[in-house]
Amino acid sequence: MFVLNNFLMAVAQLVEFLLVAYMWIVIGRAVISWVSADPSNPIVRFLYEVTEPPLRRIRRYLPVNMGSIDFSPMILILVIMFLQNFLVPTLKRLAMGLG
Repeated sequence: MFVLNNFLMAVAQLVEFLLVAYMWIVIGRAVISWVSADPSNPIVRFLYEVTEPPLRRIRRYLPVNMGSIDFSPMILILVIMFLQNFLVPTLKRLAMGLG
């Protein structure tokens, strides 16, 4: 059972790392939207391509535009924080329960 324990711990740590990295990508996207960045820049294109699908989904279900301010990145960050505080500890406790 220790193999499954180690596997679940590794999955939990990987999920935690990916969530933190994605949160920073969303923050970078929000910062880029405040300045007039070159849309042909590969970094700007990467940020838009990676973050636009979930942001579009949030905008479709929750119209959270107030004037020219888009709150969908903040909602996405809150979802990421929820997953960090729910999913990752759940995986870790499940792994510890198997050990």
